[in-house]
Amino acid sequence: MSADSLERLQKFLAKAGVGSRRKAEALIEEGRVLVNGQVAKLGQKVDPSLDHVFLDNKRMRVPDAPKVILILHKPSGYTCTRSDRHARKTIFDLLPKNFRDDSSLHCAGRLDRDSQGLVVITNDGDLTFALTHPSQKVLKHYRVVVDKAFPFEMVGKMIQGVQDEGEHLKAEAVLPHPGKPRELEITLNHGKKREIRRLLKRLGFQVIELERFKIGKLGIQGLRPGSTKRLSEAEKRLLLS
Repeated sequence: MSADSLERLQKFLAKAGVGSRRKAEALIEEGRVLVNGQVAKLGQKVDPSLDHVFLDNKRMRVPDAPKVILILHKPSGYTCTRSDRHARKTIFDLLPKNFRDDSSLHCAGRLDRDSQGLVVITNDGDLTFALTHPSQKVLKHYRVVVDKAFPFEMVGKMIQGVQDEGEHLKAEAVLPHPGKPRELEITLNHGKKREIRRLLKRLGFQVIELERFKIGKLGIQGLRPGSTKRLSEAEKRLLLS
């Protein structure tokens, strides 16, 4: 159970349809609410996915929220987590107001603070699994600028991979830019923490710029930095193809 998944019991009851939070508080004070078989206390927190909440012997559940799939053009300098108390700027600050405080939304495949580009924000757990689990093999495409010319003979080393901190880091494909010797396109089908930066560092290069410009067949074209777009079902299929 994580702190992010907990919410006040009266808020949960209100979302489950008992009425206002004030009414929910009254029901708790009357001893009519049980959590995991124990009489609930005012101010108690619950995890809706784990705890069993009953009102007058009736199990209370929050109706499934409509599926939301947003893409965001993340600027550099923003983190992809809500829970980092030290982060001054998070991607959730960039969302439209009607989504900004929706705790069910999460980032399906993070970028580090210094990177930019395409991120998916959703409440669809199945989509998150499809985008982030290595077994699903959804390709992510990155534009990378390094600190010096990248020789073609390094391509094979990146695809073969290196060991770093007990992990095998590798790229699926690497394409040096024909006219820009420090720029290359890198494709991954997984997402270990800071993988591209760590892989290139092991090979003697420092990453100057890193942008994810495409996931599956869905690109970032036309989406300005800091802006978001809600995806259609057809666009969702592009993500997974």
